[in-house]
Amino acid sequence: MNEDVLEILKALTAKIEMLEKAVYNDDNLLMKSGLVVVESPTPSMNVQKSSGVPDVANMEWSEIHDVVKKLSGE
Repeated sequence: MNEDVLEILKALTAKIEMLEKAVYNDDNLLMKSGLVVVESPTPSMNVQKSSGVPDVANMEWSEIHDVVKKLSGE
């Protein structure tokens, strides 16, 4: 896999994880105001998965980081 793509993937996963932690933080003003809720309806999608691509929707962040490391050969 291209090194630039892997670096972008690593940066994006780290940024998304950090944003998720900030949003779900109990001290967050959005959480206190009720504008952000932890449980929300999940849209239904009919998607065919290709083989070899992990299902990140049900992964913990540590598992996602492990997948990125594996793709980069670490």
